[in-house]
Amino acid sequence: MKVHLFITCLNDALFPKTGIATTQILERLGHTVEFDPRQTCCGQMHLNSGYRKEAAVLAKQFIEVFKDAECIVSPSGSCVANVREMFINLGKWTEDEALVSDAEQLRERVFELSEFLLTVEKIEDVGAYFPHRVTYHPTCHATRGLGLSDSPLKLLKAVKGIDYVELPDSSQCCGFGGTFSVKNADTSSAMLADKCDAVNALDVEYCVALDNSCLMHIGGGLKKSSKEPKVIHLAEVLASREER
Repeated sequence: MKVHLFITCLNDALFPKTGIATTQILERLGHTVEFDPRQTCCGQMHLNSGYRKEAAVLAKQFIEVFKDAECIVSPSGSCVANVREMFINLGKWTEDEALVSDAEQLRERVFELSEFLLTVEKIEDVGAYFPHRVTYHPTCHATRGLGLSDSPLKLLKAVKGIDYVELPDSSQCCGFGGTFSVKNADTSSAMLADKCDAVNALDVEYCVALDNSCLMHIGGGLKKSSKEPKVIHLAEVLASREER
């Protein structure tokens, strides 16, 4: 199958290793990965800030770029939720019937990486080896927006050599929320402190998640601690094939 990679602007600019890891996993499973350089931001940040017209322009650009793609995969539950759930609402809010129609046709072909592996590929073990003590933070958009709940843990627990430790109060938001962390800095910082305390109490080497936006936030908070667990995207764990 030809899989089109939606890398997201955050990953492209700050976390390129995640895109590389995603490609490695998909190619390992026999897929041909296509990357269209015309792709831009999906408009989530604009939409969250109330700029609907500007977000609609980016939504239409996204649809134009991926309109002929059979399958679109992205290592971001946040951005996939925006494309799949919010593009339709955006079209309704701006009274753009064409956008609503195009978004409805597109949504069934867009998948978050772990979702693609579990529901389309129907596979849990991708041949990864990661001999480290880790915990997992379920990001809000993936859990609530896409309904993934704890299903990505099936992939994580199938990794050979891994030492998984459950995160207390894991469903609690890390406080990032995109522009929320900027507009409500005090509240965001308090939520982040709780999340970092929970991670630090486990004495783990890594905190894993599906979204680098949340990992960026958590990673910044953890750097202020003495233990400094690292943060890592699930794709990078699944792509790892370290020698025993």
